Amino acid sequence: MRKWLPLLAVCLGSFMLLIDVTIVNVALPDMSLALHSTFASLQWVIDAYALALAVVLLGVGALADLTGHRRVYLGGLVAFALASAVCGAAPNPGLLIAARAVQGLGGAAMFATAFPLLNASYQGRDRGTAYGVWGAVSGAAAAVGPVLGGLLTEAVDWRWIFYVNIPISVVAVLLAVKALSADRPTSGRRPDWTGTALFTVAAAALVLGVIRAQEHGWTSGAVLGLFALAVVAFVVFLVVQARSPHAMLDLSLFRSRSFSGIMIASLTVNVAAFAMLAYTSIWLQSLLGLTPLEAGLTGLPLSIASFFTSLVVGRFLHGARPQLLIGGGMVLIGAGALAESVLIGAGSDWTALIVGYAVIGVGVGATLPTLGSSATAAVGWQRAGMAAGATNSARQLGHAIGIAVLGSVFASSSAAWLTDHHVRGGAALGRALSGGGAGHVLTATPPTGRAELADALHGAAAHALRAGFTVAGVVGLAAGLLALLLMRPQQVAPAVEQPPVPAHA
Repeated sequence: MRKWLPLLAVCLGSFMLLIDVTIVNVALPDMSLALHSTFASLQWVIDAYALALAVVLLGVGALADLTGHRRVYLGGLVAFALASAVCGAAPNPGLLIAARAVQGLGGAAMFATAFPLLNASYQGRDRGTAYGVWGAVSGAAAAVGPVLGGLLTEAVDWRWIFYVNIPISVVAVLLAVKALSADRPTSGRRPDWTGTALFTVAAAALVLGVIRAQEHGWTSGAVLGLFALAVVAFVVFLVVQARSPHAMLDLSLFRSRSFSGIMIASLTVNVAAFAMLAYTSIWLQSLLGLTPLEAGLTGLPLSIASFFTSLVVGRFLHGARPQLLIGGGMVLIGAGALAESVLIGAGSDWTALIVGYAVIGVGVGATLPTLGSSATAAVGWQRAGMAAGATNSARQLGHAIGIAVLGSVFASSSAAWLTDHHVRGGAALGRALSGGGAGHVLTATPPTGRAELADALHGAAAHALRAGFTVAGVVGLAAGLLALLLMRPQQVAPAVEQPPVPAHA
């Protein structure tokens, strides 16, 4: 049992940081009331965290290679715990969003070091088992998030979705100090601060542009300016990386078609699998009248299917061709999302989510553990942090973009449906619906017209959900097919074992 303590230490941190991606989904209506804020501004509670995770993962992964993975992991745990305390006590949206960004920075330190720490702790079949367990925990965390968030919000208060991280972080720190070996830093290199800054500017401008497009339109000057800044910063980032002897991302990795396929799947997996959870939660609570806990429990099919599929992959499919697991998993995720686009209708209830969520969960369970292990297996242990940072950064950047893009799809589709059906104020009602304000709109409507408006909002929400799931499904299918075409078995070489190191530093 003692040999699995390093796995437990890593899984505790990973579970916390990944569950915090989705734990706020069902609590947003309560947050909005308590902090006197709109849903649109509170979207940043989701995106600030995902964006912070995404923009620093590459840099933190490379930094961990230079300074030691355990040291960076412990620093991330401490930062995450402190930021969680501030999130729970935040008196206004601004401080909450800022603390969520800091929380994301701590999460990035834990995320980027998870696979290098597992590589250092396990070999052979034990490593495959560790990957499988970590993948099961990671895949289940995003789906368990709404359940735990609903339970805490309903039973105690929404602030406890953040406070609960503090005791878990303390346990994780104690386990990490006891069980994780202190690795030997790579010498002769220095952090790539220029590359980190450029990537941060590019990613932040891109996500901010997509979010602003929902409110101001895709062709507005401010939005186009942000997109232009993102393109320029990203091009300069690539030039700097190609010329720098201390690049945080070795562009030669993309000469491998397999690595490119892994990165495509990493960028799109959260878009296809999880980005719609925030909008189904709005539908479930504001229109169907479910409590936060009930809304969270609807995600159990996804969570359970993901957890057990990851265990099966890690235990019995160790050594299987990764392109089949990644490509096939992404195809399943896409198929599950497309199933939801067919099953949801104006008269649907929460049961319409079961089948599609279960199929998505199987795909997530096959994909997530394989993404990380395949990426780190493609490089030596000296660049394991770089590979892990690249795949995880792509995942979180995809999630931030996916939330914003699918939110725009949801809002525009609902507004278009209402306008096409000659509902007065269709555009404003569409914004209210996408912001979780359907209940307030119905309460303010005279009783004589309330039933008719409720029917219209149900129809618009169903249309918007179908549109969002269609986009997510197409993204998942396309990424799966590309992964199957690009990835080649001979290009994913066995991982180079990390040299032995002293038990503790």
